[in-house]
Amino acid sequence: MEKPFILHMLTTAKNLSPFDVNMAMDAGWISAIPYINVEPSEVRGLVQDAIFSRSPKGLLRTAIFIGGRETKQAMDMLKMAKNSMVPPFEVSVFADPSGAFTTAAGMVAAVEKELAEKFDTTLEGKNVIALGGTGPVGQAAAVIAAQAGAKVRIIGRQLDKAERTAELCSEEFGDGKIMVLAGADADKAEYMKTADVVFATGAAGIELLSTELISKAAQLKVAADVNAVPPAGIAGIDAFDNGKPLAGSTSGAVGIGALAIGNIKYQAQSRLLKRMLESDQPLFLHFEHAFEVAREFIKSTK
Repeated sequence: MEKPFILHMLTTAKNLSPFDVNMAMDAGWISAIPYINVEPSEVRGLVQDAIFSRSPKGLLRTAIFIGGRETKQAMDMLKMAKNSMVPPFEVSVFADPSGAFTTAAGMVAAVEKELAEKFDTTLEGKNVIALGGTGPVGQAAAVIAAQAGAKVRIIGRQLDKAERTAELCSEEFGDGKIMVLAGADADKAEYMKTADVVFATGAAGIELLSTELISKAAQLKVAADVNAVPPAGIAGIDAFDNGKPLAGSTSGAVGIGALAIGNIKYQAQSRLLKRMLESDQPLFLHFEHAFEVAREFIKSTK
């Protein structure tokens, strides 16, 4: 009898995300086993318990998902999990803390689509502003956009925190191959004058960009908001908007709402979960792979 598909789901939080459990089961994992309040130091032991309990063939039906709340912690746990494998005893591992990696991938891929279709251009060389960008989604989106060639600036209420986050994105997540800058929220009006793209990735229910600032953004092309809770993070954007002209824009900018982004996020997460099911080699998946499959999904809908 063939072994059942088992996904071991690790989180440092006190609860495992029901969203992630539903996604895993719908993707075809027969069992989604939760491990809560996991300390990073426990990852090695948990991984090796999983890999040594099955034959290499049985391990093709075994994988690990890493949730939690923090991007760096999740990436560190992913690296630790990878380093805990003992070939041929290996399993796939997928990190997506708070859904941030797949959400960011969906947002950047959606922006890329609008730039191509509405403005016949790419992210290469574009000025990108990540409002409320010190959180998990903002961090991942900043790195993805910078890797695609954009000039990215993370904006936060506290400049020192924004600077620490920008350095983390550049050095830790970007391996020193990209440069993400920082800025203070108090100066966002100045940054908006030259912004081509805006990501709103702050806390739910807080307006980060007003109609007044939108009207003064002379070269704004696309504004994307991951906030589905009123008021919108960007004035004039509805959660269902998907390339709709942005109210108040004098530059012909278009808006992308949270539910339009969420559809791509859903597809990205589902496809990566299924990729682990189908692969005959161990995979180690994070925000870069999420962006890859988000792009694939958008391409498939054309």
